[in-house]
Amino acid sequence: MKDINSRTLTVEVGGRLVAFAIALIATGASAAPSESFPSRPIRIVTAQAGGGNDFAARLIAHGLTTSLGRPVIVENRGGSVVLAAELIAKSPPDGYTLLLYGNNLWLLPFMREVVRYDPLKDFAPITLAVNSPNLLVVNPSLPVKSTKELIALAKAKQGELNFGGATGGVAHIAGELFKELAGVKIVFVPYKGGGPALNDVIAGQLQLMFPTAGAVAQHLNTGRIKALAVTSAKPSTLFPDLPPIAASLPGYESVSQFAIFGPAKMPASHVELLNQHIVRVVNSAEVKAKFQNVGIEPVGSSPQGLTTTIKAEMATLGKVIRNAGIRADAAH
Repeated sequence: MKDINSRTLTVEVGGRLVAFAIALIATGASAAPSESFPSRPIRIVTAQAGGGNDFAARLIAHGLTTSLGRPVIVENRGGSVVLAAELIAKSPPDGYTLLLYGNNLWLLPFMREVVRYDPLKDFAPITLAVNSPNLLVVNPSLPVKSTKELIALAKAKQGELNFGGATGGVAHIAGELFKELAGVKIVFVPYKGGGPALNDVIAGQLQLMFPTAGAVAQHLNTGRIKALAVTSAKPSTLFPDLPPIAASLPGYESVSQFAIFGPAKMPASHVELLNQHIVRVVNSAEVKAKFQNVGIEPVGSSPQGLTTTIKAEMATLGKVIRNAGIRADAAH
């Protein structure tokens, strides 16, 4: 390099031309396009294996592997959502580490004193991938056939009816929203999970519950429980015979959401590409059918649509959580 510089200085005209040529080469090298995205495997971090988050993540990952032409791997992080959320928030914003999680990602800050992430600042929203209405179900011995009749019974027996679920879970929040809008007192009974609570509804130990559709679908035709309504604002294509609670209780809506994020400051081009592929995957005929078989409805929103959903839920359900005094332990 020193020889070249020396020569450059001693050649009056040619030296300037040579220097100019070198500058062009250097500039061209630095401006060369980076490797196309994605060029290596992508991982989707989610909750423990076996739940709704895991099912959605694995189905989407399988479709993305084909769609992107790169391996997409699911990594399960058991325990609190905080563990997975903090991992993503601290990951390089290169699009190779993603997060798939449900509503508790953005509702947990209302239930715990300390949460070391901000759902609106620490993540790049990619898409609201899928959602699922919860169902309002009762033990068949309860003398009601509709949401309207249940509200009337609850008002006549304030504090005598009960419902159950995991503390701070979607089923719990759905019940508290129901109580608040209907102006009734129904006692919440905490369980370690939705399964044990549902078993007690079937056994008659609980009168009612707001379980996820996937958890209760297999029991609907057995006669052991009775479904009254769906928790979505509008009728669900998955359960066309069930009216929404909102038909009797205007303004009611509480559904299980499953969204995909990357770390904050991801390149907009990466977000757009991932959004396009995920939307295509969740709405493909094969994947859509598999989701619907377990009571999940494909959505595939824009990044902006996901942000709007999160802000709306934080405003409405955050208020319900505060009013009900719901506190989640470290397992959430």
